Amino acid sequence: MFPGFKAVSLGIALYTSGSAAALQTVKTTSGQLQGRLASGTTGVVEYLGIPYAQPPVGRLRWAPPEPFSGSGVIDATEFGYTCPANATFAPNSELTARSKEFSLTEQAPMILENLLEQEELEYSEDCLTLNVWTRPTTSDTKKAVLFWIYGGGFKTGSTNVTGYNGKYIADLEDVVIVSANYRLNIFGFPGNPNIRNNLGLLDQRLAVEWVRDNIEAFGGDPNRITLFGQSAGGESVDFYSFAWTSDPIVAGFIAESGTVLSPSAQEDASTAAKAWYNVTATLGCGDESSEPDALLSCMRLKDWETVQNAIPITSGISGVTGSFVPTIDNIVIFDDYAARLEAGNFIYRPLFLGNNNNEIGLFRPIFESENLTLSDAQWDYLNWVLYTCPASYRASGAVSSNVPTWRYRYFGEFPNLRLTINPDSGAWHGSEVLLIFNTDMGVQNIVDRTPEEGQIAEYLRKAWVSFANDPENGLTKYGFPRYNPLESTLLRLAYNNETGPQPTYPATYDTGCVIGTTLAEILITLESL
Repeated sequence: MFPGFKAVSLGIALYTSGSAAALQTVKTTSGQLQGRLASGTTGVVEYLGIPYAQPPVGRLRWAPPEPFSGSGVIDATEFGYTCPANATFAPNSELTARSKEFSLTEQAPMILENLLEQEELEYSEDCLTLNVWTRPTTSDTKKAVLFWIYGGGFKTGSTNVTGYNGKYIADLEDVVIVSANYRLNIFGFPGNPNIRNNLGLLDQRLAVEWVRDNIEAFGGDPNRITLFGQSAGGESVDFYSFAWTSDPIVAGFIAESGTVLSPSAQEDASTAAKAWYNVTATLGCGDESSEPDALLSCMRLKDWETVQNAIPITSGISGVTGSFVPTIDNIVIFDDYAARLEAGNFIYRPLFLGNNNNEIGLFRPIFESENLTLSDAQWDYLNWVLYTCPASYRASGAVSSNVPTWRYRYFGEFPNLRLTINPDSGAWHGSEVLLIFNTDMGVQNIVDRTPEEGQIAEYLRKAWVSFANDPENGLTKYGFPRYNPLESTLLRLAYNNETGPQPTYPATYDTGCVIGTTLAEILITLESL
């Protein structure tokens, strides 16, 4: 038996004979799960591809998720299918082939693959599964739970991405890590005015409920669940904080590079409906004048590939935002977030949020590969209006309601994570994720990880875990001052590639910010720069 491991109340036992390992099953509402030892760890057990909802097919396509319940044995040793996605802005062969033209580094294609590329994944509508990583312990103390929500503009994404593997955090910090697939694009956010929308966000909620009901079986504490996500995942975390005020379940929120105030976070119902009817008409199922039930029945008879292929291909900014994203329904997505924030109409749980210093360092080469070229001033404006300002207002609103709040700005720049040389990609959109998950080592065979990068990775990871362990006070004990928009409390993480909070005044970056800038207004401003 591994030292320090024995069968405990969480229902996991390990024993080994040579390199083979056998795992006691874990009983959950989905069934009896048989996991496996996670490679490259000191005893983490991973349970992958756990169904938390009924397959959203047939009558359940474009319907709210229904819980999965079972008692049989489930082989939880492989990731589940990836939800159908329309990766209009994911890295592609043209970008790689023209890498010199866009000053891409040698390691850039591998970095992008670790975070975005999904060409090798298996797709199916039967994709509503989640994953759990935990390290068994003899202690009776329950562990904090970090629940990851991936980004991808609500159009693409998967838990089965190298950069999001939770085994290293579970191994190095001894917390329980969970990630869950949710429906994307037209399948998760159809825009049909005659049905319940925002199904992808309902999927996320059902997955959180599954964790609440089952995480003790993995040694987790159902009273210490922290949601954390990046980009659309960060927006999802923040959407949750406004949608489920009567039954929060979770203890804290970490929103990386995305909030409800992000200009691209949602679209109005009429715009969403136009996109829906454009696809239904293309497939011969009718339009807004058609009988709603007959139209929906027709659409449900189409295979998912046919539906996906009927979505118009978009590029540039429209490819990142565009249609089939969260839609205002005033149930889960609201049309008055600024007013709700001012009124304190959201979940009062600790909040840790922020953005990266050069978010657009990711998008610039991708957009330029689609012949969208902007000036430096235009890129800087996008970085500011899409990421800095929403984080500023969201943090200030939470502070006004006396919610424990911490705000960061991430600056880390490391050779093995550099995407472009001229201009330098800097601390690009999502670069911190690889350090938090300790998956930046995935490009080690091309460019070595620097000692400073290893120190920053540990520093960030421990900060995130400190928050999860104690959302109210963990970051204060870690040395992070609570956010105050009028004081030197904006945390400059990895500033000059050094550890420490290195706080500064928010006005250093926030001056001129206004709330509620629309995408149309952004485009007008871009043309004037």
